[in-house]
Amino acid sequence: MAFEITEECLACGVCMDECPVEAISEGDDIFVIDASECTDCGSCSEVCPNEAIIEG
Repeated sequence: MAFEITEECLACGVCMDECPVEAISEGDDIFVIDASECTDCGSCSEVCPNEAIIEG
């Protein structure tokens, strides 16, 4: 199951730099994870300073 970025996202970009498969991109207000690309590694969740990334 892919990870999801919640509304608590600060759009800082830390998660995007950490994603090994480049599944994270900048959305309108927050960053978004492409579920079809996400490998469930959890790297993004570990580095998020606002704990805005959860396992979906």
